Amino acid sequence: MTAPRFSLALRLLHWTMAPLLLAMLLIGTGMVATVSHWHLTLLNLHKPLGLALLVLAVLRLLLRLFSPVPALPSSLPPALRLAAHGSHWLLYGCMLAMPLIGWAMLSAGNFPLPLLAGTTLPPLLQPNVAHYALLRSLHTVLGELFFVLVLGHIIAGLAHALLLRDGVFGAISLRRRRQPDN
Repeated sequence: MTAPRFSLALRLLHWTMAPLLLAMLLIGTGMVATVSHWHLTLLNLHKPLGLALLVLAVLRLLLRLFSPVPALPSSLPPALRLAAHGSHWLLYGCMLAMPLIGWAMLSAGNFPLPLLAGTTLPPLLQPNVAHYALLRSLHTVLGELFFVLVLGHIIAGLAHALLLRDGVFGAISLRRRRQPDN
């Protein structure tokens, strides 16, 4: 199914999640890079933000799977079309995998994941130090991949908006489409 633009719901989710994902990546980087008093503050921001992003990512993926989407311009070479599609699915994969791996990691480390009003999410795994260490490493590596994908996505978006002006950026933009003059 094709459409001239992404649905309004998908566009709103994209632009809501974009700053949250950037914040999450920066908070995660800062969290693991410090042993100062900021570590606990960053950790307490990272966990609920990760859960919120997981919920938004599931909603976004469901909308994406069941909504018509715009076709890429025919002027885009096949290799770039493949890269665009592949990077989008990798971004979705990271949006889902990162919080799930973080949740599993905390479960394996026997660290409860707070939800609301003193409640916690059920653990995904039984406590196990080896699993915790493996999942922590996986979370770190995927976080680095996610950072690269997000930066590439931003660069590609800017290229489409400012250089190519081929309508790709307009398909995800929140700006109203111009009505043709009669």
